[in-house]
Amino acid sequence: MAKKLWGARFKKEPNRDFFEFQSSIHYDYKLAQYDIYHSLIHVSALREAGILNEEEEKKLIAGLLELLRDIADNKFKPDLNSEDIHTDIQNKIEEKVGKPAYKLHSLRSRNEQIVFDEKLYCSQQGSILADLVRKVLSSLEFLAQKYGDSYFVGYTHTQRAQVLLFREYSLAFISMLGRDLRRLDNFMDSLWIYIGAGALAGTSIPKKAYNQAIKKSLTFLKEVGKGIGVAKSALDNVSSRDFIVEFLSILAIIQMHLSRLASDFILYSTKEFDFLDLPQEFCTGSSLMPHKKNPDFLELVRGYTGIIYGNLFSLLTLMKGLNLSYNRDMQLDKQALFSSVDIVKKELQLMADFLKKVSLKKENINRVLEDEYLYATELAEFLVYKGVPFQEAHQIVGRLIKYSEEKKVKIKDMPESLLKKFHQEFSSEVLKKILSPEYAISVKKSTFSKASSRNLRKK
Repeated sequence: MAKKLWGARFKKEPNRDFFEFQSSIHYDYKLAQYDIYHSLIHVSALREAGILNEEEEKKLIAGLLELLRDIADNKFKPDLNSEDIHTDIQNKIEEKVGKPAYKLHSLRSRNEQIVFDEKLYCSQQGSILADLVRKVLSSLEFLAQKYGDSYFVGYTHTQRAQVLLFREYSLAFISMLGRDLRRLDNFMDSLWIYIGAGALAGTSIPKKAYNQAIKKSLTFLKEVGKGIGVAKSALDNVSSRDFIVEFLSILAIIQMHLSRLASDFILYSTKEFDFLDLPQEFCTGSSLMPHKKNPDFLELVRGYTGIIYGNLFSLLTLMKGLNLSYNRDMQLDKQALFSSVDIVKKELQLMADFLKKVSLKKENINRVLEDEYLYATELAEFLVYKGVPFQEAHQIVGRLIKYSEEKKVKIKDMPESLLKKFHQEFSSEVLKKILSPEYAISVKKSTFSKASSRNLRKK
């Protein structure tokens, strides 16, 4: 059992099984670099407060920066016998610099370190996720540009509804992910990282010393940026995890959009629809059926949605009844956070590559576009512009469709005299024009069919 940051008031060593049960080093090691950043600022604050002399400050900063280099070079190995990453770093610094490390933990608490580390982690991962969302948007825009002027079929209630351009279909997902990107940007803009909270009530280090330490530390803590300051409410700072709830909520919305895209593409790639050809590199076969080409990547994206939602609800449930301030229950926030970040990052990375290789099967789509009922709305609108009240126009077209179904005759094949019985404005020439994808698209004036996908992302 590695050296702990506590224990002098205890006569007995912790139960070995309990110590392993309560240990978090096997997952919070991911916070190592962020915890070192906290230590770098704290060392400067201790120097400003007169607790460290100049030589002690130099040794501690040198040791901490060496640990950061080890992390960057993948040489950092957490001691899994340590209780947590805070303890592990403390012990590693003691090995490097000796006695000055005994002062490193002066006037600070792991309660403060944890929330600092998690906020900085969320900030950095939020930036990475935003870049990945941009890559997926770029791939969607590539697909929209490649097949933008091709016709596609729009559905409501999973029933054929109206004709649209593939550009319109693509722009729906571009719009969704564009909002996700703004949510991530807003989250990072509003995420302030605090120091000086102590365990829950602040510390005896003057605020001025912390401010000077922050200013000095930013010369080598560029990752922190401008969003760092002295805690306004120490109690709130160590007690709250609403920033993780907000982050996981954003990830859950991103996951929802990815899952809806996946579900659509799975459906449209089936033989029953056969609108899309999915890239083989993202599919698998069957161990029994030689013909199968299974959309496993998309199915896994859809399947992981339950885990992403579960992580959000597990944290909401974890926090719902905790009395102020810090409670050990809050240690369990990290697994939900790390799990969601890792899953969504990998999905976005793969999705960006996947989308560029999707192919549109235009011939199959064009066969579906021969379905005359897809143009029923355009028929009703035609009558409206001829002065027919919409409710009446709706009834007229409904009766026309019903007759076509019952008599098993296409509207285009109906004689002029029959069409006139439904309405005098109907004629073979008019209906032939209206019952076409070209007409259906041309009469749409309010949509983004002529707009670029990049413009839509700004809406």
